[in-house]
Amino acid sequence: MRRPERAARRWNLLAAGLAVAGTCLGAGWWAARPAPGFGQLPAAAPAAVTVAPTPSATPSAAPPVAAPVVGRRLATPTVAPRPPAPVRLEVPSLGVDAEVVPVGVRGDGAMEVPDDPRRVGWYRWGPVPGAAGNSVLAGHVDTRSAGDGALADLAAVEPGALVRVTGADGATREFRVTARVAVDKEELPLADVFARQGPARLVLVTCGGPFDRAASRYEQNVVVTAE
Repeated sequence: MRRPERAARRWNLLAAGLAVAGTCLGAGWWAARPAPGFGQLPAAAPAAVTVAPTPSATPSAAPPVAAPVVGRRLATPTVAPRPPAPVRLEVPSLGVDAEVVPVGVRGDGAMEVPDDPRRVGWYRWGPVPGAAGNSVLAGHVDTRSAGDGALADLAAVEPGALVRVTGADGATREFRVTARVAVDKEELPLADVFARQGPARLVLVTCGGPFDRAASRYEQNVVVTAE
């Protein structure tokens, strides 16, 4: 039996946070610009005045040749390689085997979710699975036209359940479910869900709870954390 189509989740990713990110990019671009005059040839130096040597019976030794001055090379900062982006999510105990695609932020500030309910979206502005912080993956619980979504049974996952994420490089990373909660959408702790520091965690999110027919949406979010 198909369930009603749920409305797109209203995760208000703070506009101020996005504005700060844009400012940082702007500042970085400005700092990387070359200094004025970079790449131009220097002006010709005035001709040196030479003095003829005094004649001598013994030829003088040739003047020493100055060693060329070599510019100091600046050290290149060492940056840890970032794990590849996720392309597949598996939760064997729930029968989940879904394609993962990168998503961003909609015009209203909410996180995008793939139109195809069989796919799961990875928040590409956050950490990659396996990197420090929370890697957020979200998907539909169901739709009117296609029935159950990839995360339809997420509310039934048990602590300790295995979660696999396959990266674009073919490598698979395994996580274990440590927590599952249902939260009213207005009370979703965004700072905790989208944390960028701390241990490498996987956060799976879908809709849940009672369905509000007047608003045409589920009233809660199901949030599962795996480490």
